[in-house]
Amino acid sequence: MNMLKSVCLSQVLFILIISNGAVGSELAPDAKDKCAVCGMFVAKFPDWTAMIEYQNGRRVWFDGVKDLMKGYTSPAKYGLPAERSTVKSIWVKDYYSLKLIDGRNAFYVIGSNVSGPMGKELIPFLKEKEAQGFQKDHQGEKVLRFNQLTADLLKKTD
Repeated sequence: MNMLKSVCLSQVLFILIISNGAVGSELAPDAKDKCAVCGMFVAKFPDWTAMIEYQNGRRVWFDGVKDLMKGYTSPAKYGLPAERSTVKSIWVKDYYSLKLIDGRNAFYVIGSNVSGPMGKELIPFLKEKEAQGFQKDHQGEKVLRFNQLTADLLKKTD
């Protein structure tokens, strides 16, 4: 009976994690992992790290969402696979909770007065309401979805 309770509790915990849209810290860069775009050691900036995981299991780390999006929108320039179909998942950190969230479903504030490791940064949120509040509080230009983050837009953040 105790084993059954343990299995049920594990399943409930898993469902709560999935339904929250965030994952724990099991995805974290090693001290030797460098940003695929700028070459900085990403573990030095744990609040900003972002990652692309490919279908083959390869994980590529970035020191922030802006560099992740540079790699995603111009992969050949940074030695990354060009076929987007090879991307399994994209992880970014929610600005307030610092939990890893699905980058494709996040809300991003651009043009705020908050800087990341590389200066102006795209600030990710799990919830649209939190992104809108942050935008208002930190003079953000707008809230965008993942598919609205283009290479042309990124050039304006440098």
